[in-house]
Amino acid sequence: MAKSQQTFSKSEKEKKRLKKRQDKQKKMDARKAEKEENGSNGIQFAYVDHNGNLTDTPPDPDLKVEYELEDIQISVTKKEDLPEEDPVRKGKVSFFDSSKGFGFIIDTENNEKYFTHISGIIDEITENDKVSFELEKGMRGLNAVKVKKI
Repeated sequence: MAKSQQTFSKSEKEKKRLKKRQDKQKKMDARKAEKEENGSNGIQFAYVDHNGNLTDTPPDPDLKVEYELEDIQISVTKKEDLPEEDPVRKGKVSFFDSSKGFGFIIDTENNEKYFTHISGIIDEITENDKVSFELEKGMRGLNAVKVKKI
């Protein structure tokens, strides 16, 4: 005699699917009943007024603004138009371990903490020294390089 292919997990999954289907049907019936009871179909049309907000009434045609096609600009600012940013930053050494050869510098402008390695240091530095440095993309983020004591 062959063994039944219906396992406990299969029957449980089938029960869940059936219950989900029944719940969905109940929700649909409840929405239909509420719609018939209230007689409301919601907003039939959505309009955009002169401020760009969605409304259920049409916008006032007197407030309509016409634009010339040449006035519309879709672009990204060119690199030449951007102001030049000074690559040299100033900061304060928050931690430096000379035996291990690394430390951290806190930028005075944005209080960001940057990692620095002994290979990127020009002058001897210790903790709480004011320094100038440049940023370079490293493996784990931005690193301070060309570190000089001020």
